[in-house]
Amino acid sequence: MNTAVLTILALLPIITVAVFLVGLRWPASRAMPLSYIVAAGLALLVWQVPAVQVVAASINGLIVAFTLLYIIFGAILLLNTLQESGAIRTIRQGFTDITPDRRVQVIIIAWLFGSFIEGSAGFGTPAAVAVPLLVGLGFPGMAAVMSGMIIQSTPVSFGALGTPILVGVNTGLGQGADPNLVAYALQLGYTEWNDFLALIGFRVAMLHAAAGTLIPLILVSFLTKFFGKNKTFAEGLRIWPFALFAAFSMTVPYLTAAYLLGPEFPALVGSMIGLMIVVSAARAGFLIPKDTTWQFEEKEHWPAEWTGSVEVKDVAATGSMSLIKAWAPYAIVALLLLASRLVDPLRVFLQAWVVSWPEIFGTTITASFQPLYLPGTLFIVTSLITMAFHKIPTDQYIRAWSTSLKTSAAASVALVFTVPMVQVFLNSGGGPVEFDRMPIALANGVSELAGGAWPIFAPFVGGIGAAVAGSNTVSNMMFSLFQFDMGTRIAVDPTWIVALQAVGGAAGNMICVHNVVAASAVVGLLGREGDVIRMTLMPFTYYALLPGSLGFLIVSYATTGFLNIGTLLVISIVATAVYLIAKHSGHQSGTQ
Repeated sequence: MNTAVLTILALLPIITVAVFLVGLRWPASRAMPLSYIVAAGLALLVWQVPAVQVVAASINGLIVAFTLLYIIFGAILLLNTLQESGAIRTIRQGFTDITPDRRVQVIIIAWLFGSFIEGSAGFGTPAAVAVPLLVGLGFPGMAAVMSGMIIQSTPVSFGALGTPILVGVNTGLGQGADPNLVAYALQLGYTEWNDFLALIGFRVAMLHAAAGTLIPLILVSFLTKFFGKNKTFAEGLRIWPFALFAAFSMTVPYLTAAYLLGPEFPALVGSMIGLMIVVSAARAGFLIPKDTTWQFEEKEHWPAEWTGSVEVKDVAATGSMSLIKAWAPYAIVALLLLASRLVDPLRVFLQAWVVSWPEIFGTTITASFQPLYLPGTLFIVTSLITMAFHKIPTDQYIRAWSTSLKTSAAASVALVFTVPMVQVFLNSGGGPVEFDRMPIALANGVSELAGGAWPIFAPFVGGIGAAVAGSNTVSNMMFSLFQFDMGTRIAVDPTWIVALQAVGGAAGNMICVHNVVAASAVVGLLGREGDVIRMTLMPFTYYALLPGSLGFLIVSYATTGFLNIGTLLVISIVATAVYLIAKHSGHQSGTQ
């Protein structure tokens, strides 16, 4: 079977999702079972994978889905606990005292606090923390989910203390065991494999810093376009000085940390420093328009599809609750996440209990998870601490558990088909026909079409890999060596191509179905997953295209000079951004 046909067939599960979930707006609970059937059918009939392997992959998917549901439950429980204690009301008032402008609030919570949580824990945890917090502050559920997905870009490659690089890229490139790669590293002057890996990590950070410059501006512009009374990008673009300031407050220390400290700390350091700078600036009104304060319409005017089943109750705290006391649970979560990843004795203890099913039904597929190490456990522990610290009555705390169980259970139907579909897709190799796994078959098809323009397409391959797999780390594992070989094949620096893979893999989180399902479930917004993905498709395209164009410019400079298609694309993107800012920066929208 030729490459083109195999590529089209490998695309069918993704096309099914695009048509039914995004195009026809089916809920994920209906669209994903269909996608699973397509993937399983292709694996059995075309790739000729043994049925037992498909079953094993599906079971592994169910186990992964359970871990996601566990994280979702913990996140919802923490939100409900804070509601019952009255802390959410205090936090909301605290933000109002900083600024009532929703554009500024979403930058602080999603872009900066979300990036901090990503740097600490990764694996979709920002959505589990930042999204319900935004709802608690009075954001529509869909607006919160969209915001949580858009920011899962710049910090993701360095999430969970650099796991996508240190595990994803490292594993994908053979962990220094491939003599050809070691020889290339030596050729560049790197005698230590970890130093070579740090070089790739720094190049990833450079590309992210460039693309991340516009993410806060995109975030607020999409917020005002889709959820504002006037439905216009202009109201978001009017805050461009503050948005760019917030971007640089994060990306400059982020890039510095990548250069000085390596792949573990860019997202963590960048977001922490950014939070301190931007919160102080917002409190002082620095670069925030004085003539307008942007707000959502009154809640009674919101369309029904904006809100989920999680209702944030305006519960007053018993007695007076300081802002520090109200925020303490989020500080505890952050500290627990950091400690569980950085403090070796604690990390070893939490990782000691492993639930595993090795070589399921005699296949090479192994399912495992570490219950104590999962963020869901840390959320539950924080909830219990909060109950005691905030002195929540037992009946109210039981109500928080009951509500959380009901809300998280609603997500199970979508996830029990979404994740098994992913696992079947990823484990589709090894049949007697000896076809490459579906993701690799897909990448091969794209590479034949792209030719020498591959750097532009490389991030899109990484993005599709992450969108399907639900993980930048997994995408990097699948495609890093393929991307390195593509760089060698077209005679350019392959480390830049691997870096483009990692950046694209991060961007793919924006359109990942099971990430959207998980984020939506946290706020009880199920059945509108396709709407969210339609909103995040444009930011994803930007985030893959700009680094791809910049990467093409960099690797082609030695042979073609400054004038090449990469340069033209970069200039076009920047010029478009400047034009839109200039056009709308003086637009008077008035207070909503």
